[in-house]
Amino acid sequence: MSQHDVLIALATYDEIDNLPLMIERLRSLVPDADILVVDDNSPDGTGRWALEAGKRDSKIKTIIRTNERGLGTAVVRALKYAIENDYRRVVNMDADFSHPVEDVPRLLDRFDSLDSPVDVVIGSRYVPGGDVPDWPLKRRIMSRCVNYFARLTLGLKTRDNSGAFRCYRVETLKKLNFDQFVSQGYSFFEETLYRLKLVGAKFAEIPIIFVDRRRGVSKINRKEALRAVWIMTTLGVSRMFNINSKSVAK
Repeated sequence: MSQHDVLIALATYDEIDNLPLMIERLRSLVPDADILVVDDNSPDGTGRWALEAGKRDSKIKTIIRTNERGLGTAVVRALKYAIENDYRRVVNMDADFSHPVEDVPRLLDRFDSLDSPVDVVIGSRYVPGGDVPDWPLKRRIMSRCVNYFARLTLGLKTRDNSGAFRCYRVETLKKLNFDQFVSQGYSFFEETLYRLKLVGAKFAEIPIIFVDRRRGVSKINRKEALRAVWIMTTLGVSRMFNINSKSVAK
């Protein structure tokens, strides 16, 4: 594994209870990978802890954003970092253990499969073998509906379009114009797949078991979910009529 082979990106806000354990597990599972923490100036000291950890371990990189907020823009910053520093693959995942950290090697192995090369591997809750065992029925139905809506409006074939656990080919990410993105929150993940589809990217999904966070507080809420549906609607309209999605979203 070369120096600039794999970057694992973690967007954080108030994750001090999770981040040290997460990085410890990642370092044991994928010791040759670099880890990038993009922190939105967490009041609980998450970013400060990451900076100190980076002084002890050069593979831990940290960006602290003081004038920006939002999951989507944080992930964009991480993807741009991967492009600017010439990584081959970048893995994006949550820092709260809801994404199974032990599946990171599986994600990378599927990416490198010579039988069926792809540009994006998705850790999927909605292919055979995937599950969300902690979720109540209402949340399961809502998530299924959102993913169905993404397939309907954006023309996506993948089953799990709203999940953040993915491995991207950096060379393919270079084809995207991130200035065109309209999402700042959770709809960013559907929009990313949509824009990658437009540049001809190939996708694969591997099953994962998604579990609710054990520590800390979830950042998603009903307002953010409704915003995601609105963004997908505007992207669908722009796709249908071939117009600028940014102008529709305003």
